[in-house]
Amino acid sequence: MNGPFAAFKWKAALRDWVIFADGLKTTIAVSMVALAIALIIGVILGVFGTSHNKILKKINRVYVSVIQNTPLVIQVFFLYNMLPHLGIMLPVFTVGAIGVGIYHGAYIAEVVRGGIEAVPRGQMEAAISQGFTYTEAMKHIILPQAVKLMLPPLTNQAVSLIKNTSVMAMIAGGDLMYQADSWSSYNLYYGPAYVITGMLYLLLCLPLARFATKLELRTGV
Repeated sequence: MNGPFAAFKWKAALRDWVIFADGLKTTIAVSMVALAIALIIGVILGVFGTSHNKILKKINRVYVSVIQNTPLVIQVFFLYNMLPHLGIMLPVFTVGAIGVGIYHGAYIAEVVRGGIEAVPRGQMEAAISQGFTYTEAMKHIILPQAVKLMLPPLTNQAVSLIKNTSVMAMIAGGDLMYQADSWSSYNLYYGPAYVITGMLYLLLCLPLARFATKLELRTGV
C-alpha cells in the first residue's frame, strides 16, 4: 500500500513526533498570549461601546467594524510587513500573537458590550444614586453580573482563537500548522501530517467547546 495513509508514512510521523509536539507547544503559547491581549482589548472596547461618551462609543464601532470585516490573514500580513518599516522588529511569535489578539479583541468587545447591556439599567442608576462613580459602578456592580452572561461566548471565542493561530503558518510562525506543512512538504507525507494536526487541534478545542455548552445550559444563554 502506497496511498496517503501507508503504514511507513505513519511510522515516519510517529518517529518525528517531536516536530508536532514543538508545534503544539508554540500553538498553546501563542493562544495564551493572544487570548490575554484579546481580553484586555475586548473589555476596554466593550466598555467603550456602552459608554454615554460619543467619542468612546465611536472608537468601539470603528474598531469592531474594521477588524471584523477584514480577513485575519491580511491583518497578520499587514503587521508582519509594516512593523519593520516603522523600525519595530519583533519575533514572528509576537507578531502572530498580537495579530490574533487584535482580531479576537473585536469579537470579545461585542461579547462584553452585549453582556453589559443585558444587565438591567436600573442597576447602574441605583449604584450612581448610592454615590458610586461610573467607573466604580461598572467595576463593582455591572461587570460582576455581566461576567456570568459573557462566559459561554467568551469560551467559544477562545476555541476560535486557538484554531485561528494556524494563520501563523503563513509567516513561518513555528506553530502546529506550520510544522505540519513543513514536515509534509519535505517528505510528501501529507495524510498523516494533517490527520495528526487535526487531532491535536481537536484535543485542544473540544474540551473548551463542551465547557462552553455546559455554561450555556447552566446560564440559559
